[in-house]
Amino acid sequence: MAKSTKVQDKHNHSLPLSKLTMSALFTALIAVLAQLAIPVPFSPAPFTGQVLGVFLAGSMLGKRAGLLSITAYLLLGAAGAPVFSLARGGVHMLTGPSGGYLWGFLPAVFIIGLFTEKYVRSSLVYNTFYMLAALIIIYACGALQLGLIMGYSPYQAIIVGVVPFIPLDLIKVFLAANLSLQLKRKVSLNYASTFL
Repeated sequence: MAKSTKVQDKHNHSLPLSKLTMSALFTALIAVLAQLAIPVPFSPAPFTGQVLGVFLAGSMLGKRAGLLSITAYLLLGAAGAPVFSLARGGVHMLTGPSGGYLWGFLPAVFIIGLFTEKYVRSSLVYNTFYMLAALIIIYACGALQLGLIMGYSPYQAIIVGVVPFIPLDLIKVFLAANLSLQLKRKVSLNYASTFL
């Protein structure tokens, strides 16, 4: 009987209710941050706050709950909910010129969550490194789809779809790296205080 229980525990991969709730909250947060958008004339992808939410989701939720949060966000948008930038929704947002950036959120949040779980001792340097790696993945996915749909060369796709966004996105990286570290410390302190 004990052996059976161990086997069940080993294969029980369901997320706790607290993580599911946090995933839903981060889905909502990313949708809100997506509305902080500024259209740009030189690119089909606007400046948005989405990436900040993606970074925080990976760092705070881990890879599984982070993936769940992003998947829910993409599914809501694909279903027509106005959760993408500038209150837009629909499958065309995922298949259009700027859709690669949205698809890039999936591997990005997974990478941040994976490293966050593997190296539990968070630091500003580590957080920044994970998020920079995730940003490069988002850029790669975005530039690839942008180039394929618009007929750009790799150089043109990078110039139009990556370079203009780097300064603002670097600010988001450092902001998310700092904020996630502070939030984790606050959560740890609150958790510890309940046992004092």
